[in-house]
Amino acid sequence: MSKLVLKPNLSRADDFYAALLAEHETLTRDESDAYNARLLLVLANHVGDPDILAQALAAARK
Repeated sequence: MSKLVLKPNLSRADDFYAALLAEHETLTRDESDAYNARLLLVLANHVGDPDILAQALAAARK
């Protein structure tokens, strides 16, 4: 079984965060929530492993 990576693993994290904020600048709250949901589904599809995704759901709950 694969294990979810929880230690910092994102290169150029500040750049990604800035790009994410920029995506939300002109969105309403509802549009922002919908964007986040779509992004989550795109990334979940990329991960693909149901065990990893279950671990991510549990980690987010904490």
